[in-house]
Amino acid sequence: MSIRPWLPASAGGPLDGSWAEIAFGLGLLYEHEDDLDQAARWFRQAAEDDFPGAALRLGAVLGRLADRRGTGPAEELLAEASRWLSEGLDVTRPGTIGLITDMLDRHQRAAARRGLEPAGTA
Repeated sequence: MSIRPWLPASAGGPLDGSWAEIAFGLGLLYEHEDDLDQAARWFRQAAEDDFPGAALRLGAVLGRLADRRGTGPAEELLAEASRWLSEGLDVTRPGTIGLITDMLDRHQRAAARRGLEPAGTA
């Protein structure tokens, strides 16, 4: 039995060695290990090179990161995730629709948290 039986290729097919595919594979690996900061970094690289599916994975990972962080950083992450999810994706695919719905829910939760925070004193 190998020490690391899970490989990025097992989650999305074999890798041919292009930079975008390698970046996507690294993103999958880090996401599997729950290192979402590194996963986002590598998915962002793949998405910038228009690798299929990278923008969706990036949006999902950024949304999960936003759930883990406070209001200020979460809002920036949600805004970036929304941009990636809305740019050039097939919004008729069930996976895309689900991610967009999750993102809208996250935006609503962030807005509710802002409404519950005490007003700052001047």
